[in-house]
Order: sequence, then structure tokens, then C-alpha cells
Amino acid sequence: MTFGLIGHPIAHSLSPALFKAGYDGRYPYELIETEDFEEAYDRFVEGYDGINVTAPFKELAFAKAEILSEECKAVRATNLLVKTPEGIKAYNSDFRGVRMWLEERFLDFSRNGVNGGQADVPTVLTVGLGGAGKAAAAAAGSLGMNVLLMNRTQFDSGVLPLTDFCRYFRRADIIIYNIPAAIPQLEELTEDDFRGGKECRAKHILEANYRNPSFDANLLQKMSKANPLAEYTSGRTWLLYQAVTGYEIFTGETPDLAKMSDVL
Repeated sequence: MTFGLIGHPIAHSLSPALFKAGYDGRYPYELIETEDFEEAYDRFVEGYDGINVTAPFKELAFAKAEILSEECKAVRATNLLVKTPEGIKAYNSDFRGVRMWLEERFLDFSRNGVNGGQADVPTVLTVGLGGAGKAAAAAAGSLGMNVLLMNRTQFDSGVLPLTDFCRYFRRADIIIYNIPAAIPQLEELTEDDFRGGKECRAKHILEANYRNPSFDANLLQKMSKANPLAEYTSGRTWLLYQAVTGYEIFTGETPDLAKMSDVL
């Protein structure tokens, strides 16, 4: 079996090292780097059993799929294509990875759900609605969480503007930040915004970008000073969780999480 990654640019990707660590190098994993999506897709069809898909190809890959997983139907984007006897099937391991992260932090809620009546419903602010952001919002929604959507462009009446970032940051229990650059509103956050008001409560932040994170050292220092219950999770953990869930779809074998963590 042979696997790979398509997208552009991807020379910096940690995916080959993660895949090698997860399976002790038993399966090949290659970068298929080209700006031409059709060329990349043809190379997948000709020589690979499955591929990961990253920007800017997620929507294009979704359109090529012959079979859609349930999460892909919800997100309308894919980051993983696999050949099956029935045809090429699309999955979304961003959805699966974020859901895994959410379940770890809100285990009681995910077990009981909204109808269990034994846990408060967490509010999730999803900032940035590209492919990864849509997947994150859908993952939170699939657990019955209260999801707020925020984006640079308000393409829908239900999408909040970035000008309201600080106000909704304060209200949210979970902030999933998907914008690839720091927005000016980050510098406007106050200690009360991190506390969630006068009294501290747990606040969880997950960022998608692992190369150039927007939550820098100064911002994280402000967070830890304001709220000892606050937790920041970097994009490297997001990458790890989506890789674990995605690689298992590829091979049918659970990769070694500890060895993959060492790569990061």
C-alpha cells in the first residue's frame, strides 16, 4: 500500500514523518506537490491507495469523490481520499480529529449529550470558516454543542463579524481559531475576556495553524495570568489527532500515537 499528500505548498509538511513514526516505516508515504490539482489527482489515481488533501485542494477533491462519509456530507469538503472496491471515498479527518479533542475535554457532556440533562452545553466559537473551520464547527455540532460561527466575510446571516470577536470570546467555553494569521482583535483581549467575566471558569482554545501560531508567547502569558483554568492547544495537536484518525482509515491499523507525538 502506498499513500501520499497533495496540496501546494507542502514541502514543510510533517505528515510523512508522522506516518513513518506511526507505522515504523512499513508503508510508503510521499509528497505529491504540484500547483495543478488535476495533475495531483491523476497521480493519486495512477499510483496511490489513499491520499491526504490540504489547501488549496479540499473542495476540489470533494467534488471528485464517488462516495461520501457522513462527516463529508456535513462539511462539504474532504482532506482524505481512499480507493475502495466501490469507488473513491472521501473522509474528513479534521472533523474526526477535532471531535476526538472535544470528547477528551468534555467527556461527561459527550457521554450524556444534550438530552442527558446531566451536563451544561458548552458554547463553541469557531473563528474562520475555511475547510478546517467548517469541519471543526460540524464536529462540535455533532456532539450537540452550542456552535457560534465567525468569519472575515459574512456570507450568511448566522455568521458573526470579526468586530465582535472579543465579546464572543469572553462568552465561549471553547474557541477554535482557524484563521491563518493573527487578527488585530487578539491584541484587544483583556484579562476579563480570558476569565469569562469576574469569576474564572475553564476556557479551552484550539488553534489550527501549527507553523505560525497567532496565539504567541505574550498572549499566552496574558491568558495564564488571567485564568489558571484556561488551556491552549496548538495546531500540532490538531495535526496529530487528524493524522491518527486519518491514518487508521488508510490502513485499517491503529498507528502508534506515542511515537507520532515524539515527532512533534
